[in-house]
Amino acid sequence: MPALLALATAVFITSLTETLPAGLLPAMSADLHVGESAAGQTVTIYAIGTALTVIPLTAVTAGWRRKRLLLTAMAGFAVANTVTALSDSYPLTMAARFVAGVAAGLAWALLAGYARRLAPGHLRGKAIAIAMAGIPVALSLGVPAGTFLGQALDWPVAFLIMTGLTVVLLGWIGALVPDQPGDADQRAGSGRAAEDRRPSMLGALHVPGVTPILTVTLLLVLAHSILYTFIAPFLDRIGMGGSTDLVLLVFGAACLVSIWIVGAWINRRPRVLTIAGILLIAVAAAILAVTSSSPVLVYAAVTLWGLGWGGAPTILQTAAGDAGGESADAAQAMLVTLWNVAIAGGGLTGGLLLILLGTTSFPWSVLVLLLPVLAVVLAARTHGFPARRAQ
Repeated sequence: MPALLALATAVFITSLTETLPAGLLPAMSADLHVGESAAGQTVTIYAIGTALTVIPLTAVTAGWRRKRLLLTAMAGFAVANTVTALSDSYPLTMAARFVAGVAAGLAWALLAGYARRLAPGHLRGKAIAIAMAGIPVALSLGVPAGTFLGQALDWPVAFLIMTGLTVVLLGWIGALVPDQPGDADQRAGSGRAAEDRRPSMLGALHVPGVTPILTVTLLLVLAHSILYTFIAPFLDRIGMGGSTDLVLLVFGAACLVSIWIVGAWINRRPRVLTIAGILLIAVAAAILAVTSSSPVLVYAAVTLWGLGWGGAPTILQTAAGDAGGESADAAQAMLVTLWNVAIAGGGLTGGLLLILLGTTSFPWSVLVLLLPVLAVVLAARTHGFPARRAQ
């Protein structure tokens, strides 16, 4: 358990480093002397770094010892977050954020597999669940706490705290996480390079159900990221800028509830959960689009948004693993890549919308993107999003 909790903390740092600027954009933009749209690209560049590197790094580092690889990735976060905190230069900040994204690509290339190897066969699913718990904790507690610290003290403090936590984690990993070997084929000298693995990635696209799942992932995460990345400017425009940390806390708490519900029902009602999540996010976006001037309705919308979104990573990862079959690893790697492509796209699209149409366009863009998402899920009834999981 101490080793799995260390991995969960690594996941927490990876997730929080990516999303932390969402609650700090006004202050970051002021100190870096750029607009809020440009400050939002600190999320985009991180996601680009991850999207470009997760698949090749998975292949290139397959033969590395797992502990050395994890320590390298976490050290990358410590350096990148420190530079981000101390930088008053926008180009340098963007470079540091890209390095953090590459470190995330390195981390995502090994975390789930590392967790699997630390547990006996009948407990591997639970081991992965414990390790991945860092994602909802980052959303529900980390981002609101970072936003509060940024508002109460200064935004660099939040990133320096991330560095301190990472340094503690490096010692934790070194002392309590057992090492594991890399891929046996790599260590034996077969040396499967990235180009040898790409056909398996392409082959996974021909497995029934995988393409619909990846399509839904791309569009759903894009819709979410447009609004989430620029939530601080959105709230600021409607007179709730001082409540950003509380709004994110409500969102995160709703995400935790959603994760619990999805965990309880994912084996019996995966299709119902998927459709319900999409509809909840759509209702939330509609409320924000039409009645965003009411704080009560904003909190209600954010609650529905969290209930719809919180279980989405579990639903999509489970669906990809089930549909992928023997190509499950390839499907999961592509899902992580597209997830980060969508986050990057959300930052870019949201930035353009902020400049051209203003923050009121964000919830409407969410609604537009959710229409094809719902259509794909409804069409993929046999493969991709079936009524029940195959046993």
